[in-house]
Amino acid sequence: MATKEMQVVKGLDIEKYMGRWYEIASFPSRFQPKSGVDTRATYTLNPDGTVHVLNETWTDGKRGYIEGTAYKADSNSDEAKLKVKFYVPPFLPIIPITGDYWVLYVDADYQYAVVGQPSRN
Repeated sequence: MATKEMQVVKGLDIEKYMGRWYEIASFPSRFQPKSGVDTRATYTLNPDGTVHVLNETWTDGKRGYIEGTAYKADSNSDEAKLKVKFYVPPFLPIIPITGDYWVLYVDADYQYAVVGQPSRN
């Protein structure tokens, strides 16, 4: 059975999207510890239009984090389909890991959002 492609936000105001976002719920990610709490992401606009990404979570009272860069998957599209690139391990940026970051919904005041990826995983 074919699955319809997810609808994404069009015309995302990237400047309004910048700031700190707190994770309320998520599906487990292989990159996050299962016992992580207080997970958050901080987005900062870079001069070149890309976004600096800082993902943080706390496990047993210790902060874990990874930094990366997000950018539009298609610079000619108004859809909020982004790519995020992280380097693993973060202290030795050798191996880039790139993933999809699709903004599926954001409220009018940019207070909450739903984010996904085309694989739906």
